[in-house]
Amino acid sequence: MRFGKLGRIVTLICLGLAPLAAQAQSDGTADRGPLRIEITDGVIEPMPIAIPGFVPANSLSGDLARDITDVITADLVNSGLFRKIQEDAYIARVTSFEAPVQFADWKAINAQALITGSAEVTGDGRYVVKFRLWDVFAQAPLGEGLQFVGGQDNWRRLAHKVADAVYSRLTGESGYFDSRIVYVSEQGPKNARLKQLAIMDQDGANHRALTGTEHIVIAPRFSPNNDQILYTSYESGLPRVYLLDVNTLQRYTLDDLPGMTFSPRFAPDGNSVLLSLSDGGNTDIYSVDLVSKQRVKLTDSNAIDTAPSYSPDGSQIVFESDRGGSQQLYVMPATGGEATRISFGNGRYGTPVWSPRGDLIAFTKIQQGRFHIGVMRVDGSDERLLTASFLDEAPTWSPNGRVIMFFRESAGANGAPQLYSVDITGQNLRRVPTPEFGSDPSWSGLLR
Repeated sequence: MRFGKLGRIVTLICLGLAPLAAQAQSDGTADRGPLRIEITDGVIEPMPIAIPGFVPANSLSGDLARDITDVITADLVNSGLFRKIQEDAYIARVTSFEAPVQFADWKAINAQALITGSAEVTGDGRYVVKFRLWDVFAQAPLGEGLQFVGGQDNWRRLAHKVADAVYSRLTGESGYFDSRIVYVSEQGPKNARLKQLAIMDQDGANHRALTGTEHIVIAPRFSPNNDQILYTSYESGLPRVYLLDVNTLQRYTLDDLPGMTFSPRFAPDGNSVLLSLSDGGNTDIYSVDLVSKQRVKLTDSNAIDTAPSYSPDGSQIVFESDRGGSQQLYVMPATGGEATRISFGNGRYGTPVWSPRGDLIAFTKIQQGRFHIGVMRVDGSDERLLTASFLDEAPTWSPNGRVIMFFRESAGANGAPQLYSVDITGQNLRRVPTPEFGSDPSWSGLLR
């Protein structure tokens, strides 16, 4: 198989998208310095990019080409970092994937980057998507062209993978579009709300329920390999931690644990979990081995210690505690031991979550009757509040540590929760679409 002016083919196997392969091309053009969007803590001016419709490779491929283009465009524009130039401004028309790029025409409309691509439905039912990314002003390709192949059920993942590749090349960071969200889907009146776990793509597509509505469920958390979910259920009358297989929907409790268990979270290696255990009026944090079921008590105080979260390397834990007289954030070694307080601003702090990058901790802050989602460095410095409302809670990080998702609940008798996301600069606050009300989101890692 040849892909454009193919000098060599590199095949990448992407597990979890069967059948899926990516083939990369190099046309022999040396890199001429990367075009990069500069991301700072201030106002971000979106980069103008041109995304002409992907070219259908045959008569069967028109719908696929349009759908692929739409998903890629939505991913990039919704990130807040890119602005699509409207097609009625285009001078050039892309009618063939192999046609030479008329850079002067794209430069004339101030396109800094250009994405060209094609989509094909093959005779055996496979979907093939190719793309190239161009630096318009340098008149050069940005990296190698890529080809992704997948089955009919996974066509959206092909588009997300293209968007991730474009995002990565233009920002220098990994992407986050080929990922999923598990959350608590809620329906019904506020005083009799039905709750169930649901899962969807990060853009709200491919939504499906994972549990029924018979019992209250809260705080789902993805495993590192994205195939299991920890959550808390009240089906026994008391809160208990359950483990759910995403594919088979089989579940079981982390049994042999006394009292109430809640606030679970996986260790980075996926072999153990952290949770809070309340027994005899005291709440402490434990580590539980998922194979042996052996538990280790990590905190031992008269306070309420809860909401633990590992650092990405597994060496430390951040958690919330009222041991100092008010709800604050603390960091301690993953094996337990002395805890160091890191939150010192006015108000109360809770639900801390360590960034995948390891540099920041997201949290919920309650101050003067308002709720905020914020971030701070791991030593508590450089605290920044990103949101403010009647109730903002439960932050979760995108796989690349660039975006935080949370839920926001409106006030009043008819108040209800909805999912939102915000960039860590505090820009691009946007609602995440869900069929019903939504709370307690958890972002998966990039899919394989």
